Amino acid sequence: MTEPRNESNDKGGEEEDDRGGSDEEPDQPQAPLAPQHLKTNEHKPQAMVGTTTETHFLQLTLDITEKPLFRDEDGGLVIPQEPLVNVLKKFDGVSFSDALAQNGEAQMKRYQLLKLPPYLILHLARFKSNRYSREKNPTIVAFPVKNFDLSDYVHIPGGREKPPTEAEVRAMNVKDLKALLARHGQDALAKNVVEKSELVEATVDFVVKSLPDLLAEKYNLVANITHDSPSDVGREGKHDPLQEGSYKCHVQHKATGQWYLMQDLHVEETMPQLIGLSESYLLIFERQIAGS
Repeated sequence: MTEPRNESNDKGGEEEDDRGGSDEEPDQPQAPLAPQHLKTNEHKPQAMVGTTTETHFLQLTLDITEKPLFRDEDGGLVIPQEPLVNVLKKFDGVSFSDALAQNGEAQMKRYQLLKLPPYLILHLARFKSNRYSREKNPTIVAFPVKNFDLSDYVHIPGGREKPPTEAEVRAMNVKDLKALLARHGQDALAKNVVEKSELVEATVDFVVKSLPDLLAEKYNLVANITHDSPSDVGREGKHDPLQEGSYKCHVQHKATGQWYLMQDLHVEETMPQLIGLSESYLLIFERQIAGS
């Protein structure tokens, strides 16, 4: 694994942050570098100086827009909603975010994803603290459970790989066919194949049915950690949301596809349609593999 590459046109520059865009939370212990890359462009408005840093991340921290709470006709609070694609604009490679440097200087940062890992962890930053209180943003972030396509957020140097056509596959020799399958983790398709014609058909089937989705950076949800609390807790200094709330977890049983809701020793079945209605705190996605 290559070390992170830092490109800078000034002597300053922030230390690496494996949380990928988390500017307000306390430092956490560093873990081994994971095989995903993030490029950060920093701009200081006063001097108009820019710095580019390429580094690794373990999770991406997403900021949720603060929205006012309204009451319905019966007096109940209406919790606002925000699509996950809107929250992810922070990492679209175009949008700038306000941030503070370690010396307190105002900065504007732009994040660009260069590579995504097999498992993607998204942290929804719901809590904000000051010297007097801790507040929670109860906004519901709506997200897909399957086929979450992140292709538009990944900027691959040199451009995205295009799958070969059926004609190009049929024109390959045995060595090239096996190399194509191995490059995408499909070595098993070439095992116990004697005739070249069988290998060609197996490769064509993979290229036509599975490879486009693999190259499209599609993910499926495998776990969702939530923090539930009364909607008025943590607003305007009312109580501490971490003291009043509770954590729950949605986990999918991969063999059956069934989703479960777990809290301590309590486990019950749930429907995937209900997962997106919770106050998600940590989302764990798995990259789609062939046949998933």
